[in-house]
Amino acid sequence: MSNDAAGGFTISDLARDFGVTLRTLRFYESRGLLSPARSGMTRIYSGRDRARLALILKGKQLGFTLVEIRAMLANEESKGTEGQEKSASVGGLQLTRTQIAEQLELLRTQRTEIETAIAELEGTLARLGA
Repeated sequence: MSNDAAGGFTISDLARDFGVTLRTLRFYESRGLLSPARSGMTRIYSGRDRARLALILKGKQLGFTLVEIRAMLANEESKGTEGQEKSASVGGLQLTRTQIAEQLELLRTQRTEIETAIAELEGTLARLGA
């Protein structure tokens, strides 16, 4: 994990450390999810950007859209939890019971669709004599 003298990370540092492409990081920046400082043409990512990237990638791993992840990050930053639904940390993301239940249902539906597609393709492959 590289950290330059100014206390920041280059785009190459983050890409290497998180196993993502430079294009991915630029895309997240264009969507307002990351806000690196600039030193000339060089992007300098802060520790905050690094932590946000970890949360973005966790959200993607859990199947959330970038719009949903953006809302989660905004909620996290506002910290206005009074009167809101109880939440729990999942890989650093604060998720409500409703968010967890809805995402589980979506992922279960996707799993069923994937299993059906796999079975169909395996049957076709078997008929072809593979």
